[in-house]
Amino acid sequence: EKAVNLKKDLAEMQEWMTQAEEEYLEKDFEYKSPEELENAVEEMKRAKEDVLQKEVRVKILKDNIKMLAAKVPSSGQDLVTELNLVLENYQLLCNRIRGKCHTLEEVWSCWIELLQYLDLETAWLNNLEERVQMTENLPDKLDAINDALESLESVLRHPADNRTQIRELGQTLIDGGILDDIISEKLEAFNARYEELSHLAVSRQIALEQQLQTMRETDHMLQVLQENLVELDRQLTSYLTDRIDAFQMPQEAQ
Repeated sequence: EKAVNLKKDLAEMQEWMTQAEEEYLEKDFEYKSPEELENAVEEMKRAKEDVLQKEVRVKILKDNIKMLAAKVPSSGQDLVTELNLVLENYQLLCNRIRGKCHTLEEVWSCWIELLQYLDLETAWLNNLEERVQMTENLPDKLDAINDALESLESVLRHPADNRTQIRELGQTLIDGGILDDIISEKLEAFNARYEELSHLAVSRQIALEQQLQTMRETDHMLQVLQENLVELDRQLTSYLTDRIDAFQMPQEAQ
């Protein structure tokens, strides 16, 4: 009777594993929204816990069959063969569910990481847009132009590492068919804004550099002219003081 009960327990265990495999491992999932992906991750976590909780039952079943086989070899040997098959299937099921759970957790982590990088770069783009706007309607002063240029250049020195991460994470998820529509839309919008603002910022940078160069050249010319006027004023004052007739002066003084 004990052998019959153990055989029944083995059959029930095998049936449960078959159902678990069908439910958790043979479904075709399509993750088209973050909610679907998050739900799948939570479901696989529950599946992993459910399967691992059966470990105690499997161990008890194993111990009982080995005890029976030791006492009644004729009745227990067939059960040992069935037990080994169940143990093998159970270990395989555990490994597969662990693997799928780990994969989904990695995918979810990849999605969250992508969102974090997008948030960082969007904040940088907002800052860049603000700095570009600050370069408009500047007072025609050397210091104001120089400060605006330095401020814009400091933002433009932003490293490209985050954009590389965005590209790689997005492509990894899209290649896996995960959230591909949503990610493609987000990346397209981000890249379009990045290209537009970067181009505008560089154009403003070049314009400010040219304006600054022109103002510096003008300032230099005015300084030279001022120095020449001061020297001429000194010479004229000297001529007047010495009562030198105009026709005796050099042509440029006349």
